[in-house]
Amino acid sequence: MTLDTAVTPSIFDTIIDRKGTHSSKWDTMEKNYGVSPVDGIAMWVADMDFRPPQCVQDAVQAMVDHGVYGYFGDYGDYNAAIQWWMKNRHGWHIDPAWIFTTHGLVNGTSMCVETFTAPGDGVVLFTPVYHAFARVIKAAGREVVECPLAQNDGRYEMDFDAYDARMTGREKLVILCSPHNPGGRVWSKAELQGVADFCKRHDLVLVSDEIHHDLVMPGHKHTTMALVDPSITDRLVVMTATTKTFNIAGGHTGNVIIQDPDLRAPFAVKMAAFGISANSFGLIMATAAYSPEGAEWVDELVMYLDGNRRIFDEGINVIPGLASMDLESTYLAWVDFEGTGMSPDEYLRRVEQDAKIAVNHGPTFGKGGETYLRFNIACARSVVVDAVERMQKAFGDLQ
Repeated sequence: MTLDTAVTPSIFDTIIDRKGTHSSKWDTMEKNYGVSPVDGIAMWVADMDFRPPQCVQDAVQAMVDHGVYGYFGDYGDYNAAIQWWMKNRHGWHIDPAWIFTTHGLVNGTSMCVETFTAPGDGVVLFTPVYHAFARVIKAAGREVVECPLAQNDGRYEMDFDAYDARMTGREKLVILCSPHNPGGRVWSKAELQGVADFCKRHDLVLVSDEIHHDLVMPGHKHTTMALVDPSITDRLVVMTATTKTFNIAGGHTGNVIIQDPDLRAPFAVKMAAFGISANSFGLIMATAAYSPEGAEWVDELVMYLDGNRRIFDEGINVIPGLASMDLESTYLAWVDFEGTGMSPDEYLRRVEQDAKIAVNHGPTFGKGGETYLRFNIACARSVVVDAVERMQKAFGDLQ
């Protein structure tokens, strides 16, 4: 199959060699998947193979030029940048007093679990969903309560009647991934209202992880949960970050935004008890990123990712038995292998040993992920084309 890759050259076309840079994505894939970085492709860890915008690079360079890396103080510029971004990109007016800064949003999730639940309590996940949620819930001695997403014509949807039937009264918290990882859904306002109503019916605190909210494909629009239903403010925590949007995950900086003072108070106590303070590099990078220059870069990035998405889906969906879910947001393609009739061992062998592509295994995302693999397409377009051609060759006997 010949893929149409004729596009205007982009800054994102540059291939950056990340091998030997302590990259989790590239330097640990052989250990984890048996795929060598020498001739393999890393499409698993959810970071991008792109440099952040120049404004971020300049901010880091200014730190280096200054040469003193002391404790960070005065969050005024940082909080103002968050306010500007949320207002201008998402229509949400926030108060700096609502913002807590954590070491990324996995840490933020952990802090919410510790604050709003006790050992033995249930935490609800709409699965399949980002695997770190279940990991931190279990590590904290809480119970993961899986509410599987329904599929309608290959698209994830909520089934609140089924979820209501699963509730036992031990559940205290819901973690929503919005937009959804790994399915890429941008939840509609009606669906988000359904989540809000579900939380009110069962008296649950709602943590809305919106880390992918800037990476939304053309034709779709993300709505922050904070703007859906004012009546849930007293039970709502919204988590956002610059890290996915601008590929600065190594800065480990995330925002936990809690509007209600009564909900905010115990979280502040827990932050103090754990001695959480921010990484200065992360704060400087985030402040620079949340700017008009950063916004222009994101707009270009999303268009590039949309092009990668179309090429990937076109090439994967012609392979008999494979189905790549329509990606409305994120850069994480979710591919179902059930139609091949193969065992997981067989299709994994073909992907990892024959095609030499390291990917995330579906079962780690919970119920509903058993026959899936997740592919990270946030890389140079030529790499996406290469990956598609490798997949077509690895499954060539099905053509």
